[in-house]
Amino acid sequence: MKFLSRGGESAAGTAARATAVINRKFGFIAVVVAIVALTAPYPALAVRRHHAAPARTEAADEESNASASSAALGAYSEACVLEPVTGTVIFESPNDHAPWPTASLAKMMLMLIVAEKLHDGSLKLADNITTSRKAAEMGGSQVYLKEGETFSLDDMMKAVVVHSANDASVAVAEYIAGSTEAFVVMMNQRAAALGMKDSHYYSVNGLPSSKGESADVASAYDQAILARELLKYPDVIRWASIDTAPFRAGTFILRNTNHMVRTYPGCDGLKTGFYDKAGFNVVATAKRNDLRLVAVVLGSQHKLTNFKEAAEMLSNGFLNYEMHPVAKKGAPIAQTVAITDADTAGIKPVWGSDAGVFVKRADAKDAIKVDYNLPASIAAPLKAGQQIGTANVTQGGKPVATVALLAPADVAKSASLTKRLLSIF
Repeated sequence: MKFLSRGGESAAGTAARATAVINRKFGFIAVVVAIVALTAPYPALAVRRHHAAPARTEAADEESNASASSAALGAYSEACVLEPVTGTVIFESPNDHAPWPTASLAKMMLMLIVAEKLHDGSLKLADNITTSRKAAEMGGSQVYLKEGETFSLDDMMKAVVVHSANDASVAVAEYIAGSTEAFVVMMNQRAAALGMKDSHYYSVNGLPSSKGESADVASAYDQAILARELLKYPDVIRWASIDTAPFRAGTFILRNTNHMVRTYPGCDGLKTGFYDKAGFNVVATAKRNDLRLVAVVLGSQHKLTNFKEAAEMLSNGFLNYEMHPVAKKGAPIAQTVAITDADTAGIKPVWGSDAGVFVKRADAKDAIKVDYNLPASIAAPLKAGQQIGTANVTQGGKPVATVALLAPADVAKSASLTKRLLSIF
């Protein structure tokens, strides 16, 4: 096999010319130089799929610097695909637990904290968020907030999630915690509580770290765990699924940095992140029929490659797996429970929630079993929605889910015999 030099000359030709030069002029020193030249490694023509070296220069704006990293050094650094209901990982790269620079994926933790506080009532979507000087001075992706400018929390979060606005992230963090430093403490506490062992946050927005400072990091697996938690909150999907939206009375248009909401059927989130050393990162989720999947792809050297890999991973998951339906919320079960002290002899309990089993399409479905835990009878009165038992779903003898079984309607206690006789007269 011939190895070519960078100019295209064969190794044999290079050796012959080097030998002639040596004999005429350079002696032993030239021999050493020639040997080194001939044996020095040349750039590999192919690289490992899962290991991409970070680019050298830093760029903070995801959209305007989208072509900054164009060297094809690998499809991605690490990746993971997860089914969020069961938490089952169906694909992982060999190093999916390695900390990787998050870039703007750091905002996902801000999104979670906001969503949780909206859920517990300590925040309202209509809350007015005022921009501080620090927020107004943020660079990179931004909505150009001015000091003193005020927007609702809902509008600020659209700017954060859709446009990946660093200035809006700081404004929201300061509103909640009083300072970005205090909010970062909250972020790390929440990460620890979720078991995100390969993650640490130093900023609220994921901008590149300054010299001597540490970068925000999280592994592909940790990002999937975080995404799983985010999917519990409808506001997150409402924000993350927006393609474009007006901001500042329509003078500024938010455009989703996650192109997959426009290009991949069923995709409705979640977040992208980019700067030079981090490469292109995406956490993408999509739902088809009853199955939702989350794909995390970190460290791609080109944005289109990042989205392509995530799309292929999701498609492969939908092709090979399904959420096999067991029951629908509100549907009656086959078993009847007797009612005492009532004019109604019995009721058929209904499912309190949807139930399904995540399986490979080729797996046998007869391994799925449902066992009902119900009393032989129950005394009236009953209220609609009152829990009267449970259903245990197993697959191959292993527990999959426990679902509440509820009364389908009110059941009144029957009148006493005396009252019934008196009502006749």
